[in-house]
Amino acid sequence: MKKIFFFAAAAVLALTGCVKDEMYKGPSTIDKVVFTPEAPTSISDVTVTATVSGLQKVTDATLKYNGTSVPMSGSGSSFSATIPAQPDGTNVEFTVTVKNEAGFETVSDKFSYKVGDPATDWSKLKLNEVYGAGADEEKFFELYNAGDYPIKLTGVTISKDESTCWTGIDGEVVPAKGFFAIVGAKGTTERGFSSGFSAKKSVLVELFDNKGNKIDTFQRGEKMDTGEWGASLANNKGSWSRIPDGTGKWMITETFTPNAANSTAGTDDPDVKQ
Repeated sequence: MKKIFFFAAAAVLALTGCVKDEMYKGPSTIDKVVFTPEAPTSISDVTVTATVSGLQKVTDATLKYNGTSVPMSGSGSSFSATIPAQPDGTNVEFTVTVKNEAGFETVSDKFSYKVGDPATDWSKLKLNEVYGAGADEEKFFELYNAGDYPIKLTGVTISKDESTCWTGIDGEVVPAKGFFAIVGAKGTTERGFSSGFSAKKSVLVELFDNKGNKIDTFQRGEKMDTGEWGASLANNKGSWSRIPDGTGKWMITETFTPNAANSTAGTDDPDVKQ
């Protein structure tokens, strides 16, 4: 009788142990998800961190944002990944998914943020290089952004000899510390400027923000007695470049560098207004 009781008790204990083990198997819990910075700009990488709990070890953690999946690094209860900087105005939605060793998968609530840059500092946008010595399809006006944030050119205008010859459109942007060349005179390229431009005549090039406020000027020579621009001057076979980019005085440079840093040395042009 004692033997029967012993075996029965052993069986109950074994069964209880199995049930107990099964009870420990279940999904992990995502306790908290945070992202920093909370107000990202277009130059901000965003770090997402998830805090996880549960009796089963997490074997995989994934950050999913706007259709992109990124593996998260970490161990134990904390996992993180980075959403790279996104363009200004982008809405970012993301979730965190964790899978544990028991095969259970847990998905977090959906989180979101909108990328927002500060108001445009138009003082950072400069005329940086102008070139009028080549063929019409080679001539250009170059802009430089001395600021830390991209500058959208939508509605920005350039006038040559007091007549508008180019207007920026959606999608045209000068990157931070970067360049934007408007190449092609007399409509020789799709997004060039409509006016002609000569390297041996007086000229006035003016840059305006999207509200019509003048930002910057390049002037060589003066108007003629007729009140028009185009007086004959010495021919410049190179270009006129600010040295250094964005902040320096206008100098004649032997080489022209659209969409790239200007030459570091040049010669004075007494006809250029500094």
